[in-house]
Amino acid sequence: MVRDATGVPAKTYEYRYPQVPLDVDGYPVGPEGLKLEQVHVYVRHGERTPVGVRMNGPPACIPEYWTMCKTARRFNAAVSSLLQTPQEHGHGDMLPNQKIVERADGTLRDGECFLGELTDLGRQSTLSLGQNLRSLYVNRLGFLPDTLSKEDLVYFRTTNMPRTTESLQQIIHGLYPADKCHPSALPPIRIRNGKDENLIGNTYSCKRLEILQVSFAQAAAQAYNRTLEHLDNRISKYLNGNPIRVDGKPRASGVMDTIRASIAHGIKVPPEFEDKSIVDVIEQAVVTEWFADKTEEVRRLGMGPLLSDMTRKMQHKSDLGNSDPTKILVHSTHDTAIAAIAATLDVFDEKWPAFTASITFELFKKEESEPQSILPQSILSLLQSSPTSKHYVRMRYQNKNMFLPICSQKGDHLEGHPEFCTFDAFKARVKELTPDDWDTECSPAGRVL
Repeated sequence: MVRDATGVPAKTYEYRYPQVPLDVDGYPVGPEGLKLEQVHVYVRHGERTPVGVRMNGPPACIPEYWTMCKTARRFNAAVSSLLQTPQEHGHGDMLPNQKIVERADGTLRDGECFLGELTDLGRQSTLSLGQNLRSLYVNRLGFLPDTLSKEDLVYFRTTNMPRTTESLQQIIHGLYPADKCHPSALPPIRIRNGKDENLIGNTYSCKRLEILQVSFAQAAAQAYNRTLEHLDNRISKYLNGNPIRVDGKPRASGVMDTIRASIAHGIKVPPEFEDKSIVDVIEQAVVTEWFADKTEEVRRLGMGPLLSDMTRKMQHKSDLGNSDPTKILVHSTHDTAIAAIAATLDVFDEKWPAFTASITFELFKKEESEPQSILPQSILSLLQSSPTSKHYVRMRYQNKNMFLPICSQKGDHLEGHPEFCTFDAFKARVKELTPDDWDTECSPAGRVL
């Protein structure tokens, strides 16, 4: 139960920011002749608490403390066998413990969430996503086996954040629960060091990208602060009298972070934040600040490495076929990645990605027969070769096919199906987005053209 700052149970209400569960029944199978070869999934983590305390005082009274994290509080702490034998503590080499929040005054609150933590609702929604992936790719399409017996069939990776890691754990459990996973095939959860991360725009390793993102935020403030002024008389009372601004205190993005998290969990928000005409104005400013990755340089440095990594794996699959066993790759990431992927490929809808929003890239193969030859059959039998194959990529976002501008021209997509981009056209665009010299392009001055 969520409580406000006085300890009184907070009121909840029915409206929630619309989620878009994976639609298994409405999934459009590929046209005849196309065979699904590999699936790459990118998922925003599940519902979480706000990353900061905002608007907790009157008149907004959004709770400071969220008691929505009762699950996953118990864990087993490994105890070195050099210090204790299993017989000494009676639990093998694992010691049961419980994680609990301690407030600044030393009091303990069982089930209370940390700031930015995946909540019980977030665990449930990511579990449901994994179950829907299973319903689609195992039960409906038969693309994946019912029981996982080889760990190299799947690939799971997350950013090094508790909320994305825990979201991925839930997705895995939904896709392959314990009774559907052979003990010898437990797949690892892959996490890269910060300097190697590409599931988000890596400002840690790329100073140039950091500089560009700061400039985008400044430009968004200059462009949208004036449009936010007319909201002051309705919003400022919830912000300690401060105006709502892109670079305000709190920032407009922080305000919307608190509002979106509250709505997702059924916590009542001030009525102004249920008014679409108000929320749309703030969202447009925030989306521009955070996700307006419009320049080619930002795209190269931000999502270029991720798309290059994905395309390389698709190429490996297309070259080796069944000799490459990996069929599904699931990545747990953040809203910044989901929006940036869509923006980089020119299909962003200018909306803040919802919790558990997902993008999939599906690699298909089409077998094509060799053209008839006028050579005698006796010679043809000696020259007989297997049919050639052509590969296509389909991008889907929130149950919708994305019609990529990069493959809109005739010959760059499957005839009659513009959503199926030829792999060649897709690769060509990704090559343009791939940094030639990462260190040079990421220097503060950037690449010299």
